[in-house]
Amino acid sequence: MCQLLGMNCNVPTDICFSFAGFRARGGLTDIHKDGWGIAFFEDRGVRVFLDPQASSTSPIAELVRSYPIRSRNVIAHIRKATQGETRLENTHPFQRELWGRPWVFAHNGNLLDYAPASQGWYQPVGSTDSERAFCAIMEGLRQRFPEGEPDLAALHQAVAEMARDIGAHGEFNFLLSDGRCLLAHAASRLSYVVRQAPFDEAHLKDQDITMDFRQHTQPDDRVAVVATLPLTDNEPWTTIPPGHLVLFVEGQATAAPLPTRPFHRPE
Repeated sequence: MCQLLGMNCNVPTDICFSFAGFRARGGLTDIHKDGWGIAFFEDRGVRVFLDPQASSTSPIAELVRSYPIRSRNVIAHIRKATQGETRLENTHPFQRELWGRPWVFAHNGNLLDYAPASQGWYQPVGSTDSERAFCAIMEGLRQRFPEGEPDLAALHQAVAEMARDIGAHGEFNFLLSDGRCLLAHAASRLSYVVRQAPFDEAHLKDQDITMDFRQHTQPDDRVAVVATLPLTDNEPWTTIPPGHLVLFVEGQATAAPLPTRPFHRPE
C-alpha cells in the first residue's frame, strides 16, 4: 500500500526534516517505489512536484529535501501501485479547482469495484481508484454547496459523509486540502503529532537524523504532521481511530473527529 504525509501549520514552515524520513520509505526502508509526489500551498496557489520514480532515488525528491519551501499546508505521497500503471498521470497527489481554489488529494488503500457511473464536472485523467474517488468528492462538494465554499465545520461534515460512502468499497485513508485546512481520514491507520512550545529534539525512524526544533522555531509556532506511520521515535504521536475524519486548522486538530467507516481487512 501507499503512504501519506501531511503538514498543517499556523505559520509557513518547511517540511524538509519530515520529508527526509518519508522519502526513504519510497524504495529504501520500505517497498513504496512506484512514484511519489508532494504539494505545497502558497497563499491561493499550489506548487506540485510529481515523479513516477522511487522517491529514494529521485533527483526531484533530493531537490525537495534540500529546498526549504515554506507552506502552511503540505500533502505528500509515496506509491505502491494497486490500480493503474506506474505513470505520471497516476502519481499522487492529484489537483483540481473548486470555488476558485486549488484542491489537493492523496489516497492510501484500495477501492474495489469503485466505478461511479458519472463524475459530473470532474473527470479522472489517469486510471486509479484514488483519482476517481477524488473526482467524486469534488463533484459532491460542488453539488452540495452551489452558492460557494462552506465554512470549515460544514466542509468537515460533508467530506465525512462522502468518506463513509466511498469507504464501503475498501480501504480509504486520505489527505485533502484547499489551503485553508487539512482533512485527514483514517480508515485503517493514520497518526499525527503536534509540535508546539516547549519544543524539543526529534529523531527520524528511517534516517539517523535529529532536529532540535528549539533552534528553528518561535514560541507561538504550531505544526501538525500527519503520516501513515509515525516518522520519529521519540515524540508522542496520536493514532487517529479507524473510521474517523480529523480537521486540522492552524496546526492543531479542531473539534472532534467525525465518524465515517473503519476498514476491516479480510481474513
